[in-house]
Amino acid sequence: MIRVLIADDHPLVRRGLKQILSETSDITVAGEAQNCAGVLQKISKKKYDVVILDITMPGRGGIDVLKRIKAKNPEIPVLILSIHPEDQYAIRAIRVGASGYLTKNCEPEELLIAIRKVASGGKYIQETVAEKLAFDVSSKTSKPLHDSLSNREYEVLRKIAAGKTVSTIASEMSLSVKTISTYRTRILSKMNMKNNAELTRYCFKQGIID
Repeated sequence: MIRVLIADDHPLVRRGLKQILSETSDITVAGEAQNCAGVLQKISKKKYDVVILDITMPGRGGIDVLKRIKAKNPEIPVLILSIHPEDQYAIRAIRVGASGYLTKNCEPEELLIAIRKVASGGKYIQETVAEKLAFDVSSKTSKPLHDSLSNREYEVLRKIAAGKTVSTIASEMSLSVKTISTYRTRILSKMNMKNNAELTRYCFKQGIID
């Protein structure tokens, strides 16, 4: 039996996932978490075969939580289930240690296939993500500016480009306003830009935000 931990802050999503998994004979929901702290607490107290992780829960960013999960238990497969298109987070998630990445508009059958695949020690990477990974490894052309950012800086960049204030971002990420301001300064410096407007235009052009 594959024991799954569902980590998502939306009760309806968790309920929907539980319903899908309840219709299988080999997968069971052994735990739920609605925030990042809850995920880390759960995996420290109980053994799971797969963690299904939403990448944008309250508190620490999902990429950061993924890193902490892998630090605590590098053997546990983590399957990212996100509202964000593959080109926004998939490569970063795979680099950090995710065993797979799916968007929430995937078919239930695909989710089940992915869970079974990562639980058996494999990777579940959709064709579009595989192509991007291959290009990322083999390409000798210059990489986009945002590739120079850390995962936390990338998270802040997306929020800035979405029009959120420094104080709002600080609250959402459970960090101080000063820390977010420091990240913003680093982002501007690394990307050689002067203000939020330039960052926003860049993000729209790169498809980082819609």
